[in-house]
Amino acid sequence: MERVKVGIKGEAKVQVNETNTAIAYGSGGVAVFATPAMIGLMEKAALESIDNVLSAGLSSVGTRVDVKHLAATPAGMSVVAKSELLEVDGKRLEFKVEAYDESGLIGEGTHQRYIVDLEKFISKAQAKK
Repeated sequence: MERVKVGIKGEAKVQVNETNTAIAYGSGGVAVFATPAMIGLMEKAALESIDNVLSAGLSSVGTRVDVKHLAATPAGMSVVAKSELLEVDGKRLEFKVEAYDESGLIGEGTHQRYIVDLEKFISKAQAKK
């Protein structure tokens, strides 16, 4: 975990199409980029920024998202999410996240992740069955 440092940045990109609209997600009735899709892309940017620096057997899980969806993006445009690690407090990680389309900023906020021992995490989740 010593390689997980404040300032690490991540990025994830997607093309808006019929699979990631508000209609497809059931989160709205308009064929524009869905808020849940934007949040997922932001989480992916954060996840990928630290995945390659975590020790073997460790991963991270999202635990909190606080974002504003500021502008609609129609099908055919690209959306890129960017993350920056702002704080490391033990296993808790706090990220700044933003999303942009070709016209500018469409979303911003914060995202929290926790570093977990993957085997223990999966075992605990499976024990709920």
